[in-house]
Amino acid sequence: MRLPARDIALIDRAADLGGRSRTDFVREAAVRAAEELLLERALVRMSAEGFGAFVQAIAGTGRPVRELVKVLKRKAPWE
Repeated sequence: MRLPARDIALIDRAADLGGRSRTDFVREAAVRAAEELLLERALVRMSAEGFGAFVQAIAGTGRPVRELVKVLKRKAPWE
């Protein structure tokens, strides 16, 4: 890949902060971006029965998750 010097400098700086090589950093970023795009565009197919169960699950009344409520009630360290 041919990149402008300032882009390479930025990538190198970030890679150094992460303790990785430029190649590893760019490979990981490219793979992550590719996975995200493919997941965004993925077509989900399900049977009519499966779709009915899905709709029923998301339309139902939620209930609190005790552990999550506890975490969300904690005071932030900077407060």
